[in-house]
Amino acid sequence: MKLDVLVFAAHPDDAELSCGGTVLSLIASGKKVGIVDFTRGEMGTRGTPEIRDAEAVEASKILGLTIRENLRFKDVFFKNDDEHVLEIVKKIRQYQPDIILANAIADRHPDHGKGAQVVKRATFLAGLKNVKTELEGKVQNNWYIKNLYHYIQTDFHQPDFVVDVSDFWETRMEAVRAYKSQFFDPSGASSNTLISTPEFMELIEARGREFGMSIRVKYGEGFISDRMLGVSDLTSLL
Repeated sequence: MKLDVLVFAAHPDDAELSCGGTVLSLIASGKKVGIVDFTRGEMGTRGTPEIRDAEAVEASKILGLTIRENLRFKDVFFKNDDEHVLEIVKKIRQYQPDIILANAIADRHPDHGKGAQVVKRATFLAGLKNVKTELEGKVQNNWYIKNLYHYIQTDFHQPDFVVDVSDFWETRMEAVRAYKSQFFDPSGASSNTLISTPEFMELIEARGREFGMSIRVKYGEGFISDRMLGVSDLTSLL
């Protein structure tokens, strides 16, 4: 199955929090989009891996994803080594995306920056014919992606470009709220982690507004490009 865009995320909810609106806008335009999560978030303070699995299924329905998988790497303890990188190479070759979205290049959670580096290595290796991988007993062909972009997470980074997600913000936040065990719920358990405080949800709203204002729209999502951006039509820019 070929995807137009493949999103890699260290944890379930990373993608929803950082590029959910972009995913929704791509799907609305007819693109096929999938998410591959690395871990089940099993080291998280709140909830359980089983709860997170169910929440990811619900969020995927809201987004309208073509596929969603979990590689079941060890939360916090997965490494930027050949074993983990080759598992990602297999997914790139399986789904043959033109564009890959990956974790923030650096962030408060070490898995995010680590996840970004793992994906960066994998995108290069996926294109090398002499790097051999197999899936279900069949040798995979090498695959070159067109672009790798990093979404922005908790820590602020100056984006290279911002996507207008104003029309998709409410549905995006509905997908975020599917992770009920993780985020603030005034009728639920007490807030005991950074992301479960009301202030964190206010940050998400403020960040969307800030990025939106930077391109003179209501809501935006920012990305950092892995290489210099180019355009063929100046009139297509906002």
